[in-house]
Amino acid sequence: MKINCILAGALVMLGLASSSSFGQASKPVRIGVMTDMAGMTSDLVGPGSVVAARMAVEDFGGKVAGRTIEVVIGDTQNKPDLASVMARRWFDAGGIDVIVDLPNSSVALAVLEVVKNAKKVVLLTAGASTVFSGKSCTPYSVQWSRDSYGLAQSIGSEIVRSGGDSWFFITADYAFGYATEAAVGQVVLKSGGKVLGSVKHPTGASDFSSFLLQAQTSKAKIIGMANAGSDTILAFKQAAEFGISKGGQRLVATYINLTDINSIGIKAAQGSPVVDTFYWDMNDPARVWSRRFFERHKRMPTSLQADVYSAVTHYLKAIQTTDPSDGAAVVKAMKAMPIMGPVLNNATIREDGRVIRDYYMFRVKAPEESKTPWDYYKLEQAIPGDKLVIPLADSECPMVKKPGA
Repeated sequence: MKINCILAGALVMLGLASSSSFGQASKPVRIGVMTDMAGMTSDLVGPGSVVAARMAVEDFGGKVAGRTIEVVIGDTQNKPDLASVMARRWFDAGGIDVIVDLPNSSVALAVLEVVKNAKKVVLLTAGASTVFSGKSCTPYSVQWSRDSYGLAQSIGSEIVRSGGDSWFFITADYAFGYATEAAVGQVVLKSGGKVLGSVKHPTGASDFSSFLLQAQTSKAKIIGMANAGSDTILAFKQAAEFGISKGGQRLVATYINLTDINSIGIKAAQGSPVVDTFYWDMNDPARVWSRRFFERHKRMPTSLQADVYSAVTHYLKAIQTTDPSDGAAVVKAMKAMPIMGPVLNNATIREDGRVIRDYYMFRVKAPEESKTPWDYYKLEQAIPGDKLVIPLADSECPMVKKPGA
C-alpha cells in the first residue's frame, strides 16, 4: 500500500512536471510594437512598423523553438508616462518578451527605466538620441536606428565642405532636438564653419513663420532643421512658400525620412541632401523586400520601418537557442551574431548596444528626374559605419570597459 502511494505520488509529480514543461513550450513569444499609431511620427513608424514586425514573423515561419510568435500593438501617443505604464503592464501581466520601435526619445527613455527592472529586451529602432547607447545603455537594450552623432558626422561635415559654412538652427524643444543641434553644431565648427544662432519650437507647431523669419534674418547660408516628422514637413512647406531658397539660403533637415519627402513634395524638397541608412531602391534585396511591404502598406518603407523588420528577425534568431525570459542572455546572443538580411546586411552590435552600420548620402531628385512614384533619391555616397559612432574610449555607457579600468 505504501509503495503504491509513493508510486502514485511520483506519477502525479511527473504529470505536473510534464504539464509545466508543456505549458512553457506552448507559451507564445510575444513581440510588443510600441509606437505612434496616429500622431506626428505615425508615417515614419506606426502602422508601417506593425507591418514590418509581422513580415519578420511570417518570414521566420511564425514559430521559434517550437513556440508560436505573436505581435502586440501599443500606441504611446508620444506620452512618456503612458509608455512607462504600458511597458510595466506588458512585462508584468501581458507576457511581452521584447519591445520594439519606440519613436520619440522621451518615450524611449521612460521605457528604458522600466526595462532595467523587468530585465526584458528592448530594441530601439526609432530613437535617435545617443544616450541610448551612452549613459542610459542597459544590458537589455540595442539601438538600431541612425543617431544624432552619426547624422552630425555625415551631413554636418559634408555640407560645410560643399560651401555651407554658416548655420542657423530651428530646433525641436525636446531631448532629440537638443542633442541633434549640439552634435551637428560641433561638427560644423570642427569643419571650419560657424553657428550663428538657433531658435526652439514646440513639437507639433502649427506655424513656423516666426522661426523661419529669425533664420532668414540671421543671413546663415544653411538653415538646419533639428526636428522630425510633421515639424520638418511643415517647416519645408512654409519655407518654400516664403521663397527662402530663392534668397540663397538652404534648408537642411538633420533628420528626415522618405515619407517626409513624400509629404513635402519633390518640387519643394528637390536638391536637398538626405542622410539615411536604408532606401527602398538602393539595391536588389531592398527592392524585393520593399515591394512586398508596399503590397501590404500601400507606401514604401522608411528606414525606421525597415529597421523593425531587421531587429525582430535578429531577435528571433537569438532566441532559437536562448531563453527569451533572460533579457541579458538574449542581447548577448544578438551581439555575438552578425546582422544579416535584405534591409540590413553584415552589420554588428557593439558592447554598448550600438548597431554599427553604414549611412548613405542621398540627394532629392528634381521632378523631371523622378520616373515612378516614390522615386525620390539619388545615391551619392556610402559612409562607413565605424566612422559614425562615438568612440568607445569616449563612451558614457557604464558597460564599456575602459583601458586601465
